[in-house]
Amino acid sequence: MRLGVLTSGGDCPGLNAVIRAVVRKVERVHHGTVVGFRDAWRGVLEDDWEVLDVARCRGILPRGGTILGTSRVQPYQFPDGVARVRAAVDRHRLDGFVVIGGEGSLGAAGDLLRDGVPCIVVPKTIDNDIDGTEMTFGFDTAVHICTSAIDRLHTTAEAHDRVIVVEVMGRHVGHIAVRAGLAGGATLTLIPEVPFDPAQVADALSRRHAGVSFASIVVVAEGALPVEGSMELPDYEVDRYGHQRLGGISQWLAADIERRTGIETRVTILGHVQRGGTPTAFDRVLATRYGVAAADAAAAGDWGTMVALRSDRIVRVPIAEVAGRVKRVERSFYDEVSAPFFAS
Repeated sequence: MRLGVLTSGGDCPGLNAVIRAVVRKVERVHHGTVVGFRDAWRGVLEDDWEVLDVARCRGILPRGGTILGTSRVQPYQFPDGVARVRAAVDRHRLDGFVVIGGEGSLGAAGDLLRDGVPCIVVPKTIDNDIDGTEMTFGFDTAVHICTSAIDRLHTTAEAHDRVIVVEVMGRHVGHIAVRAGLAGGATLTLIPEVPFDPAQVADALSRRHAGVSFASIVVVAEGALPVEGSMELPDYEVDRYGHQRLGGISQWLAADIERRTGIETRVTILGHVQRGGTPTAFDRVLATRYGVAAADAAAAGDWGTMVALRSDRIVRVPIAEVAGRVKRVERSFYDEVSAPFFAS
């Protein structure tokens, strides 16, 4: 067996653990070879690669990032992209690819399957928004990082009787925000799934600070939006891949809170610190299990599947069933977090 492996999209903690697990299972159990392509599909299209073996992968389990590099390049961005991918399969005598990536990578893998390129997907996103799996690796690490930051911000907010707005990742979903807000004891948590009313936010904070010295932490996902017409927002730029460059909602919200309440309000944007550094033990284990399962699926010829976590078991899910679908925060779970503060 000869497998191509690549890491696609944004980086997140645990990518190296997946690579290591695929390599070890393929080499030591299935007696095959793994070819790693650099910078995602760019390496496939431009024939930039290296053979990965157990020796090459020693010591990478606790490392963040990815030894292969990553990018958002996809074959379908080029007129001859699919032909170049097929040529790479023939040139390297590959049985297929293990694609470690998020929702964009899922879609590309599904399209490649229809065009005759065998793929297996390992779900990767710190946002935890891939449907069909209970958890993606990197998410637990991101929540831990955000929670730790919130813990530290509580003390400085208390010292100055301030509101601190903490912006976390989450373009379309609020999984990180909800869990970090709950674990960190945030006063309010705002997510993309539920548009917020700035007046209601200000009223809740005013009541909390009335007549006493208090501190408040407001956690907001980068993709959170106010109720239409309730607050002026900037026009976000769009990158070359068609994604809005989100970020900054916390600054607009903080200015609105201070204007409405008179309470000094500051902003902390955690940004890419959530992606970096050592993965948690949970993410290392999950990523390793995913890598082993992907290697086994390839050995069994079960192409066109995504490995997924369900009830603490790793299963295979058809890519066609999950591509293009987003797993959002359930309203009932969000209400558990927000109701104690927004209740009248």
